[in-house]
Amino acid sequence: MMKKRLLLKAWIIATLLLCWTFDPVVAGEKEEQPEDKWTPKLSMKYKSIRGTAMSPDGKWIAYVVREAVMEGEKSEYLSHIWVVSSDGSSDAQYTRGEKSASNPSFSPAGKHLAFTSARTEKNQVWVMRIRGGEAEQVTEAKSGVDSYQWSPDGKYIAYTMKDPETEEEEKAKKEKRDVILVDQNFKYNHLYKVPLAKNADGKREAKRLTAGEFHIISFDWSPDGKNIVFSHKIDPRINTSRSGTDISVVPADSGEVKHLVARPGADRNPEYSPDGKSIAFISHGGQPENIGLGDLYLVSAAGGTPEKLTETPDRNIRSIDWSSDGKHIFVTESFRTSRHLFMIPVDGNELGFITSGDGIFSSLSFNDKTNQMTFTYQDLGSPAEVYTSPVKKLNMKKLTAVNANVSKPKMAKTELLKWKSEDGLEIEGLLTYPVDYEKGRAYPLILNVHGGPAGVYTQSFTGNPAIYMIQYFAQQGYAILRANPRGSTGYGKDFRYANFKDWGFGDYEDIMSGVDKVIDMGVGHPDSLCLMGWSYGGYMTSYAVTKTNRFKAASMGAGLPNLISMTLTTDIPDYLVAHMGGEFWEDYETYEKHSAIYRIKNVTTPTQVIHGAEDLRVPFTQGQEFYVALSRLGVPTEMVVYPRTPHGPREPKFLMDVSDRILIWFEKHLGRGKPTELTAK
Repeated sequence: MMKKRLLLKAWIIATLLLCWTFDPVVAGEKEEQPEDKWTPKLSMKYKSIRGTAMSPDGKWIAYVVREAVMEGEKSEYLSHIWVVSSDGSSDAQYTRGEKSASNPSFSPAGKHLAFTSARTEKNQVWVMRIRGGEAEQVTEAKSGVDSYQWSPDGKYIAYTMKDPETEEEEKAKKEKRDVILVDQNFKYNHLYKVPLAKNADGKREAKRLTAGEFHIISFDWSPDGKNIVFSHKIDPRINTSRSGTDISVVPADSGEVKHLVARPGADRNPEYSPDGKSIAFISHGGQPENIGLGDLYLVSAAGGTPEKLTETPDRNIRSIDWSSDGKHIFVTESFRTSRHLFMIPVDGNELGFITSGDGIFSSLSFNDKTNQMTFTYQDLGSPAEVYTSPVKKLNMKKLTAVNANVSKPKMAKTELLKWKSEDGLEIEGLLTYPVDYEKGRAYPLILNVHGGPAGVYTQSFTGNPAIYMIQYFAQQGYAILRANPRGSTGYGKDFRYANFKDWGFGDYEDIMSGVDKVIDMGVGHPDSLCLMGWSYGGYMTSYAVTKTNRFKAASMGAGLPNLISMTLTTDIPDYLVAHMGGEFWEDYETYEKHSAIYRIKNVTTPTQVIHGAEDLRVPFTQGQEFYVALSRLGVPTEMVVYPRTPHGPREPKFLMDVSDRILIWFEKHLGRGKPTELTAK
């Protein structure tokens, strides 16, 4: 809901200079030595923008810039807050230091800016006066703040915190007798509020608002500040399909929790209407679901039967926000290879597109008073920047240039490609040509499969730092096909569900028919094919090499070749149950049929295995099983393990390393003879 009704004064420009953390550095000011080729190091120099917040008068936008820090022993990301004027005339860094600051939010009166930072070890809410002075820590959450929100009158900040360890638990840890009981003694997220003003003793006393065996996911203040609505689940683990997610409300002064929506499946992201009479939320519709579904519903703030509103094209809504007049709800979701903003009327009429074209709109923030919005936008050739526009009629104005001084060599062309799969289903993908592509010449072709399976390849900037550095591979003379097979999001519910109990079959035909399409175009060389993918993409890599020997080399990243052991060891055990239609002991044949490990004797393709040592989503043992089996069979293989790494690299040096090692593996088995060492060193 558009509740950041923030009245920032025009004198902010003059007084910003007094702020403790303010530094008048223009975004992108630091000069970089020009580079003429795409490398992992170059892509890592590109900063990302994460989150925007608009002041109530619409004159200022706070946003977060995230960049990689890799000097010496450091390999981490650092985020800081910048503030840009809505006319683009002023853009300056607002926080500094070795600790990140993120999640900016202006106070309703516009006199303060809040943010979160772990400057004192745990993540806390900090507040700065816009007129000057040091940032002050407002919360003292023992286990750290998860999320926060200003009260409508600006006098309080509500936040969620996971239950901290008890004194007995702390004592047991010190005495080395802290035994873990699996699936017992859960720590739950609960709701607190803290006043901005200090008491007579110069302290701020936080007040706990909820308690009990439930885990709060998200929350929202009522416009009058009297109540807080929140979504919650019984089981704090990621897996939620059995327990579901419900919606309840609690008085802001603490009191009895009242259930508003309690039914099977997930009901989440509740947002009050501007008049406080209704609550919008995203829902599975009362049915347990674990593949990908999110429709928009309304329920009276007093309770009652939820009402479903107009369905979106993909039926997989990611965020919601009310219009200032309460007549529409703005939602974002993937639309084929783009991400767009839609407007859904609460009277049940048809939805409308607010954004259009190709590209990614994200990090939206709305202003009630001016009916303006701010957001980030990127496309294939341009990194994300902050823009502003009227809400109901898109007229984009670019405000930032955070990567203006980062080199941007000649970019490989990327185009949207469409083809028919074996059964006639239309499939889309993104084809990136080699940087120095010559028409009529066939090139080594990399097939890149996304995760999910309900992921999607979108028209985001191809120079972005990522697990797979697309421009880097193109610079080395490869064409790259990023296919969106059945099961991908962005193409509607039916398409997303089309690989139910069919992993490795219909989706396999989708991606292989895409390979044939690129070969028929004369771009891909049929004798120089490579394959790579992460997570579900790693699954498809493992399964594909059991079905074909067309690939000269493959790289399986965090793949799951054994669905039976996967469902018993992952932190989302119900996920495969949803995709395979039941538990493995109920249908062993299906799990075995769709597991690459049981077809391992068919593999002849040299296959690299990459995995994070701390991966709970797809446990490390999944990669280990495939690597050991390939080794025993005498198939060329290597296993690359990244320490301290969960389900994907979190350290920038490791992120650079992935594409380098894959490229070396491909070059070796294509017989191209380059490169011979890690270029990311």
